[in-house]
Amino acid sequence: MTQPAIVWFRDDQRVADNPAVDAAVASGRPLLCVYVHDEESDGIRPLGGAAKWWLHGSLRALGAALGGRLTIFRGPGDRVIGRLAAEIGAGAVYWNRRYDHAGREIDARLKHVLKDCGIIAESFNGHLLYEPWTVMTKSGGPFRVFTAFWRAARRSGEPETPSPGPKSIAFYDLPAGVKALRLEDLHLEPHAPDWSDGLRETWKPGEAGGRRQLKTFLEQHLVHYAAERDRPDKAVTSGLSPYLRFGNVSVREVWQAARAAAARSGCDGDLDKFLSELGWREFCYHLLFHEADIARRNIQPRFDAMPWHDDPAGLQAWQRGRTGYPIVDAGMRQLWATGWMHNRVRMIVASFLAKHLLIDWRQGEEWFWDTLVDADPANNPASWQWVAGSGADAAPYFRIFNPILQGEKFDPDGAYVRQWVPELADLPPSVIHKPWTSPAKPDGYPDPIVDHAFARRRALEAFAETKGE
Repeated sequence: MTQPAIVWFRDDQRVADNPAVDAAVASGRPLLCVYVHDEESDGIRPLGGAAKWWLHGSLRALGAALGGRLTIFRGPGDRVIGRLAAEIGAGAVYWNRRYDHAGREIDARLKHVLKDCGIIAESFNGHLLYEPWTVMTKSGGPFRVFTAFWRAARRSGEPETPSPGPKSIAFYDLPAGVKALRLEDLHLEPHAPDWSDGLRETWKPGEAGGRRQLKTFLEQHLVHYAAERDRPDKAVTSGLSPYLRFGNVSVREVWQAARAAAARSGCDGDLDKFLSELGWREFCYHLLFHEADIARRNIQPRFDAMPWHDDPAGLQAWQRGRTGYPIVDAGMRQLWATGWMHNRVRMIVASFLAKHLLIDWRQGEEWFWDTLVDADPANNPASWQWVAGSGADAAPYFRIFNPILQGEKFDPDGAYVRQWVPELADLPPSVIHKPWTSPAKPDGYPDPIVDHAFARRRALEAFAETKGE
């Protein structure tokens, strides 16, 4: 009897263009498809609430795509997979690589144990266009500047062509003595209270949902991407971030489909801008691989001397969308309602927290980690550090967004603010981003919790301390 193969799913929850699945099918072995919910291994960061909600839907969709043949366990990933391989007499284990320090250590440990037991253990690239060690400087080190990184990545060649996935899969039946879990046993969805109504109305997790999202973007919005991607009042961004984060769609498939769509419509400038956003994702994973703990440690050590403020009231006002700055509050309310926020607004609200309120960027990163459906171990901390000024190739700390001007520039008619801050719905565009100047001050909406000019001066004085001035 042919020994079975285990396919260990992680952030690659799809069947098409999944190299681990392709390799397992090509082996000719019957497959046991496994997901392990690991919140116990050292260094593994447990998911936040919104990401857990997405994970539940994503695993449900993956299970359906596999004909109900997804087997679920809980515990330290390497121990669970190692024990399972021994229990079923597996001949091989296949998975797609991850790039954080803890995940890499776990995978290396498992690969060593399996090979010592005579079990084939193979890993693949199922998550990136360019793996971190394949794009290096001329001196052999990692890049710290995005433009140089992306230029070198593009020079290295086109990404691999995505695979359509197997036509059929022969499955292995789990022995009766091996106890697995139901998806519901992971308790990923919120209860008492259930705050996920807005998420359910906004998203359809899973491979089919990701394909629909990609199709809609390419057919309707790619041709406007370069000109309107910074407009939160216009739905022209791809909306693919959570699907890429959980691997519901392959980044190679997105790349190939975008290039084909641009060739048909002749929107090369829009394509280049969109592909550079995929490039930023690649750069964030480059940093995650080469830098230690980017969610906790300043990439630029001089920011260790930054005099952050302990301001629970300011933090709570920011979290609840009650800062008195409409573009900030609209973004934070969109985040709470949908588990997502427009990228331009993410930069505005992050700048406001780190610079107007002088609250440590890590507190903002933690809030996003808990509330974003696309909370990503690379993108989330790297982007927060970019805004805060502490990261690689970061925006200069002295670049302090004026939330009034940002709102007027990117939401000129106030449509985005009206959608998410209904207290201001009756204000004209001339004052909607500075409602305190309106003769008819809206009831129930707060005054600014900090004056912009004062906050800017204070932030620059604080930054001077990181330079020993």
